[in-house]
Amino acid sequence: MAGASHHLVVFLAALLALLPGSSQLQYSQTWTLFKIQQMLNHPPVLSHWRRTTDFCGGGGTAAPSAAVVCYGDTVTQLHIAGVRGAPPLPMNFSIGALVMALSRLPDLKVLTLSGLGLWGPLPDKIGRLAALEIVNMSGNYLYGGVPGGLSQLTGLQTLILDDNLLAGELPAWIGELPQLAVLSLRNNSLGGAVPASVGRMESLRSLVLASNNLTGNLPDMSGLTNLQVIDVGDNWLGPAFPALGRKVVTVVLSRNRFTGGLPGEITSFYLLERLDVSWNRFVGPFMPALLSLPAIRYLNVAGNRFTGVLSDKVACGDNLQFVDLSSNLLTGSEPACLRPDKKPATVVLVNANCLEATGGDASQHPSPFCQNQALAVGITHGGKVRKKLTHHAGFLAGIAMAALAAASAIAVVAVVAVRRKNKKGVMVRPPAMLGEDNSSSTSGYPSKMFADARYISQTVKLGALGIPPYRTFSLVELEAATDNFENSLLLGQDSFGEMYRGRLGNGTLVAIRSLKVKRNQSSLSFSRHIETISRLRHRNLVSALGHCFEYDLDDSTVTQLYLVFEYVQNGNLRCRISQGTEGRKLTWAQRISAAIGIANGIQFLHAGMMPGLFGNNLKINNILLDQNHVAKISSYNIPILGEAMKSEKCYDVCQSKKGGPGGKHHTESPLLNDKTDIFDFGVILLEIVSGKTITSLYEVEIMKELMLWAVADEDLVRRRSFADQEVSKGCSDESLRTIMQICLRCLAKEAVQRPSIEDVLWNLQFAAQVQDDWEGDNRSSDGSMVSSSSRITKSSRFQNEQTRSGREKECEDSSARGSVWLQAATEDGNFETGRRQAEDERY
Repeated sequence: MAGASHHLVVFLAALLALLPGSSQLQYSQTWTLFKIQQMLNHPPVLSHWRRTTDFCGGGGTAAPSAAVVCYGDTVTQLHIAGVRGAPPLPMNFSIGALVMALSRLPDLKVLTLSGLGLWGPLPDKIGRLAALEIVNMSGNYLYGGVPGGLSQLTGLQTLILDDNLLAGELPAWIGELPQLAVLSLRNNSLGGAVPASVGRMESLRSLVLASNNLTGNLPDMSGLTNLQVIDVGDNWLGPAFPALGRKVVTVVLSRNRFTGGLPGEITSFYLLERLDVSWNRFVGPFMPALLSLPAIRYLNVAGNRFTGVLSDKVACGDNLQFVDLSSNLLTGSEPACLRPDKKPATVVLVNANCLEATGGDASQHPSPFCQNQALAVGITHGGKVRKKLTHHAGFLAGIAMAALAAASAIAVVAVVAVRRKNKKGVMVRPPAMLGEDNSSSTSGYPSKMFADARYISQTVKLGALGIPPYRTFSLVELEAATDNFENSLLLGQDSFGEMYRGRLGNGTLVAIRSLKVKRNQSSLSFSRHIETISRLRHRNLVSALGHCFEYDLDDSTVTQLYLVFEYVQNGNLRCRISQGTEGRKLTWAQRISAAIGIANGIQFLHAGMMPGLFGNNLKINNILLDQNHVAKISSYNIPILGEAMKSEKCYDVCQSKKGGPGGKHHTESPLLNDKTDIFDFGVILLEIVSGKTITSLYEVEIMKELMLWAVADEDLVRRRSFADQEVSKGCSDESLRTIMQICLRCLAKEAVQRPSIEDVLWNLQFAAQVQDDWEGDNRSSDGSMVSSSSRITKSSRFQNEQTRSGREKECEDSSARGSVWLQAATEDGNFETGRRQAEDERY
C-alpha cells in the first residue's frame, strides 16, 4: 500500500511539472524579461513587474494587456499592449537590440508588442524567433519594408502590423508561408500590386490591407476555400472585381478604383454578412438579390453608378441592419421591406438617387437626371454597356438624332420666346446629394454599432475621430442650417464664394464654404476633387463633413458647390500664444502638444493622402484649437478652384508658379515640395517659443538670429530670456533646447537642409517626454507645479477679465473666419486664401 502511495505521489509530481506555469522560470529568461522592460522605457502597463515577481506563477500577468504565459520553465507567450498613440521611445532605443533580447526566449510562440512607441525598421533578425506563431506589433512607428526575416518563420499563423509606417511593396514570399491564416497590415504606406502568391495561400482566413497605397488588380482568390475576411478599402486597387470563393463572410472594397459591374456569382455568397463596395466606379444594374442574402447584415454600395428599378416587392434578409444605396442612379420606389415600419432597427440610406420621393424626401433627383447620367457613362436602361452600332444602324441612328435635334431646337426657341414675354422668374434647382461615406466607421458588426438605429440620423457619429461620417447634404439642409444663408452668419468671402457658419438639425456646428462654378459641368467632373476632400479627416485637421451640389434644372449641370467642414470655435493658436491675456495662454506642455498635433496634421496631408497636399499656407492663425486644445490645421492646398472653376491653362500656370514662404521663393524641385510646409511650421514654432507675434519674413530672420544666439550659448538664462516669459520658468531646459534646435532646422534657407516631417515629429515627441519627466520631478506636495508664472494676483485677474472680453472675442471671431479656406488659383497664377489681401505677405 505504501508503495502504491509512493508511486501516486511521483506521478502527480510529474504531472504538475508538465502543467503550464507550474515551474519557476529559468533565471536567464527572467533576466531577459526585465531587460525588455528596461528597453521599453518601463511602460506603465508593466509597473507590476518586480524582482520578486513569479512570472510563471501568474505574477507577470496583471491584465490581458500585460501577460506572461509559461510552459514548464520557459516563456511561450508575451503580451505587452500599451496605449494607442503612445509617443516614440527615446533616441537610445534600438529595435534591433529588442529583437535580440526576444531571441533569448527560444520557445516564444505568441508575441504582442502594440502601442509601445517602438520605432525603426523591423530587422531581419526577427527570423531567429523560430517558434513564433502569432506576432502583433501594431500601433507603433515601425518603418521600412516588411522584413525578409519573417519568411523564415514557417510556423507563423498570424501577422498583425497595423498602424505603422511600413512602406515598399508587399513581398512575394508572404504567400509562401504555409500556415499563415491572418495577415493584417492596415494603415501603413505599402504600395505596388498585391503579389500573385497571395492567391495560393490555402490557409488564409483573413486578409486586411486597408488604408495603404496598393494598386492594380487583386490576384485570383477563388481557390482560397478558408478565406472569410477580405478588407482592402481605401487603396488604389482596380479595375477588376476580385475573384473570391463562395464562403467569404466580409468583403470591403470601398474607396478604390473598381469599375464595371458586380459579378453575378456574388448573389450566391450564402455566408456573406458584410459587403462594402462604396465610392468606386461600378456601373450596371444593381442586384436586389443582395438584399435577401441569408446572412447579410451590412450592405453599402453608395457612391457608384448602379442603375435599375427598385420596387415594393424586393425582398430583404432577416439580419439586415445597415443598407446604403445612396448616390447611384436607381429609379422606382424604396423597397417596402426597408421602410421604418418593416425594419425599425435598420439604418437605411437611399438619398441622391431618382426614387419616388416619400415622406417629404427632397434629396432625390428627377428621373431625367438618372437617365442622362446613365447615358453619360454608357449604360442603357437594361444596364448593359452600349456597343458600337453597325454601319446601317449608325446611319439610321444619325438620321433619327438629326430629327430629334431639329425638334429640340424648335422647342427651345419657343420656350425662350415665352420666357422673354414674361417677367424673369427664379430658376428652380433641385437639391443635390451624392451619398454618405461610411468608410470611417469601425469594422465591427453593425449589430453592435446600430443597436438603437431607429433614432440615429444620417449624421450619426460612426468614426473613431468623434466627428460625423463624411456624407452629402441636400441644399434644403444647408439652407436650414444657415437660415437661408443669412448675412449675419457670413464669416468671410472672396471672389470664389462665401463662408457661412451653420447649425445642422442635430445641433452640430459647421462651416459651409460655397464655391461658384464658372463653367457648366456635370457632377462627374468633380468626382476626383470630392474624393480628395472626403479624405480630409484627421484629428489634427478641420475635417471635411460633406458636400452638396446645386444643379441647373434645365441641363443637370452643377452651378454651385458647397463644402461642409467641422466648426472649431475655441480660438486660433496665436490667440493662446502671443495675443492671449495672462492666465489664458497655453502652458509649455500644451504648446508642445499643439506643435505635435500640427506636425501630425502635416504628415497626414503629405503622406496620408494620394496625391499628397503640399504648400498648405500654414500660419499660426490658421491653426485652430478645439475645446480640448487639440490643434487643427484649417488651410489646405486643394487645386479644385484652379482646375474645376477656372481654365485648365490657368491651373497649369498656377501650379508651376507655386511659391514658398511668403509666396516669393518657391522654385524647389518637386521632390522637395514638402519643405515649404516645413519652413512655415518653423515660423509657427518660432512664435510658440518666443511668444511674440511674427508678421513678416524680416521678423522671421531677426527672431531666427536671436534664437541661434540663445541656443549656441550654454547659459540657461540666455535661453530662457528668449522664451516667452509666460512659460520660461515652467519648462525643462532640455525640452526648450530641443524645440529651438528643430525650429532652426525647419527655418534653413536651403530646402534640402530642412528635416523631414517624421524627423520633426520625433524631436517634438522627445521634447514632450522630457518635459513630462521634468514636471513629475518638480511637483509640489499637493500635486501642483511650483512655478511663479502660474501665480496670478486678484488685481491682475480682475484686469485680465476687463481686457479679455474684447481681445478674446476678437480671437474667437478670427478663428471662426479661419475655418477652412481652400487655396484658390487666380488667373495670374498667384495664390490667395480669402483671409488676407493679395498684396499682404504677412505671417
